[in-house]
Amino acid sequence: MSAHAARITALDTYDIRFPTSRELDGSDAMNPDPDYSAAYLVLRTDAGDGAEGHGFTFTIGRGNDVQVAAIGALREHVLGRPVADLCADPGSLYRDLIGDSQLRWLGPEKGVMHMAIGAVVNAVWDLAAKREGKPLWQLLADAEPAWLVGQVDFRYIEDALTPAEALELLTAGRQDAEERAARLRERGYPAYTTSPGWLGYSDEKLTRLAREAVADGFTQIKLKVGADLEDDIRRCRAARAAVGPDIRMAIDANQRWNVAEAITWTKALAEFDPYWIEEPTSPDDILGHAAVRQGVHPVKVATGEHVQNRIVFKQLLQADAIDVLQLDSARVGGVNENLAILLLAAKFGVPVCPHAGGVGLCELVQHLSMFDYVALSGTVEDRVVEYVDHLHEHFVDPVVIEAGHYRAPTMPGFSATLYQSTIDTFTYPHGTFWAADAAPFAATTAGADTEEPA
Repeated sequence: MSAHAARITALDTYDIRFPTSRELDGSDAMNPDPDYSAAYLVLRTDAGDGAEGHGFTFTIGRGNDVQVAAIGALREHVLGRPVADLCADPGSLYRDLIGDSQLRWLGPEKGVMHMAIGAVVNAVWDLAAKREGKPLWQLLADAEPAWLVGQVDFRYIEDALTPAEALELLTAGRQDAEERAARLRERGYPAYTTSPGWLGYSDEKLTRLAREAVADGFTQIKLKVGADLEDDIRRCRAARAAVGPDIRMAIDANQRWNVAEAITWTKALAEFDPYWIEEPTSPDDILGHAAVRQGVHPVKVATGEHVQNRIVFKQLLQADAIDVLQLDSARVGGVNENLAILLLAAKFGVPVCPHAGGVGLCELVQHLSMFDYVALSGTVEDRVVEYVDHLHEHFVDPVVIEAGHYRAPTMPGFSATLYQSTIDTFTYPHGTFWAADAAPFAATTAGADTEEPA
């Protein structure tokens, strides 16, 4: 079949799970035993060029049961679409997916279905960037401002950001973009690390990893808090002693507190000079975040990894409820909606410091921040991308950290492709790792079934 007539021929889904709970990697006050997981998909074509679109959304284990099914429910919208048309206008699929009334009824632009939409849309962008021979950040940075505006859904946010304002921001962002792209390739993009701060780690491990982070060039670390105040005071004291007074130390409550509790608890930790308090309360509570922000100043308030769409981000910004916007590459409706969120942040002058604490999230979100720097905000001041040192070896184009900075990806695509060996090993429950893991239990059960009664 000729390339111009090529179509999407398959949307294959995979339930990928990693046993991170066994070392307490990723543990926090709300999620004590996460198994980092990816509800993963591959878009296949008959183009003959070998290009595939890879995408996923992040869960912490059993969430994959419903998330993989949700991605599969979108298959009929994708199969048969012309590849060239889809890659030329990913927004066309985005609009069709969020406009499916049968699925929209489950929760308009929120929850499991919206995350599934984001996974599929991200896979399309991965395919488009591969076909263009560019990493996604560069594809976006090179795009015409008017085309980028056309990828954004302004419904429900036009009272805060109009298409004309977005065009003005993107046009201004193009000035000196080539120079910033060169600096990005030379220096990378600033990172901070959460790796020392998981709640299940011992004080000794926290201290060792915090010192290693500083030695590796990170100028900010983050600690999980919120389970026990006395433990948090002890852990923050140990971390501050390990990194010294000049390293920023953020704290993250993972939605654990009521509003008043968030203010009281954060003030109790203020002696350790926390840079921000992250997710102090429910991600849906805009006015609650505003109250916390007023109550804990000068500690900054950051949130976003569980904010479900651009509308909630709009309200957080309108209400002066956050100091730091933490978009997530796999929570909302993919690149298209994250373009809207980046534009909102630029309009309100709020720095974006993305969430990336999960399998593959570092790989994806680096592209969004790099585009923002090169062709929108034009700055890295007070901007850092989260980094956790887990599971990158499973990706064909893994993140590279040097001197506390993300190196700019050069491989075409969205850095979303897992090795086939990883898929074969960690697909649940029949991948080779999980099958071997279950074998002793199966043998024990089989033996019990054949025992003679006493």
